[in-house]
Amino acid sequence: MDINELQAKLKKAYSHKFKSISKRIVNAVKRAEVNLDELSAEEIRTLTSTLVEEETKALQSEVEKLLAQKESIERALEKKADELQEAKYEIFNVLEDELEPSQKTRAILHQVKLQSIDLYDMLSEMVESALVTALEKEQDGELDETLKEVIKEITFEAIKEGSLNTIRVRKILSTILASAIEVAEATPTKAEEILRLTLKGMRSGLIKSIDRFKQRVAYMPVEAKHILIEDYDTIIEDLNQTDTLFSQIILTQASESSQIIRKILVEINKDMRYDLEELVLISKETADIIRDRFSNFAKLAVKKADVALSSPRAKEAKRMGAQAIEAARIVLGSALQSAKDVMEKKEK
Repeated sequence: MDINELQAKLKKAYSHKFKSISKRIVNAVKRAEVNLDELSAEEIRTLTSTLVEEETKALQSEVEKLLAQKESIERALEKKADELQEAKYEIFNVLEDELEPSQKTRAILHQVKLQSIDLYDMLSEMVESALVTALEKEQDGELDETLKEVIKEITFEAIKEGSLNTIRVRKILSTILASAIEVAEATPTKAEEILRLTLKGMRSGLIKSIDRFKQRVAYMPVEAKHILIEDYDTIIEDLNQTDTLFSQIILTQASESSQIIRKILVEINKDMRYDLEELVLISKETADIIRDRFSNFAKLAVKKADVALSSPRAKEAKRMGAQAIEAARIVLGSALQSAKDVMEKKEK
């Protein structure tokens, strides 16, 4: 049967006057006088795509409208988020510059500012600025240990609010280290010192973040447990490999850097392996607390998963899995039969 003719017949035969999908499909196929067993693979593909198109027209239209609304909302959210950040900057700038507070008050304002704004978008520039300022103000030929503390606080403030998700933590730590590498490459005589202090600060900031997370978990009220439920297994897994994550970030950045920087980072990574005990310990303690406090929730999640396995989507997945095996057997059987026929012809 001609593909276009088949498509036209099905479209003409399809009717939404029937209440169920099954009745609509059966009626359309019968009215179009189609026998599935007589169709080629291409014709079956045309039949299914035509039936799907006819049945889901209204739904597809609704999905497209919702997607358009989603894109519009996302753009509006992004714009408002930027405006919110800008407003925060302006407020702190006025307090810091126009009201002329003392040095002590200015330091407190800076700390509050760190805790009030989203560091994600400005992390790279902020780290670079801190490093350059430290280099400009260094005394007696050595970088001030203050640099380590600055990196520690920046790391902590950037990580602390969200879940300890590997992707998020990796992005933050990688961004900080990448900025330090740029400054180190521009200041080769201080490269090792810059990178060593930066990595020590990052490690301390990560430890502080995990410790804060541990305290939140320990005293988290029952109604807030959902914060961890969706992430339970991932968080446990991530916490059990924070030392590996830290080393991977160093080695990944090393592989993307110049030969000199690569050599320095590999050497620092070797030295730091023995200094990651505290990180491993605090991560293990946090994982243990999560297990103790949320094990019942984890069991509940398993029960919910059992219920989900009886959902229409899960049933369809099982059905398709079984069909995949059956289809493979049919294809394999057909191939074996063809090979057998060829062999028999040769023997004759």
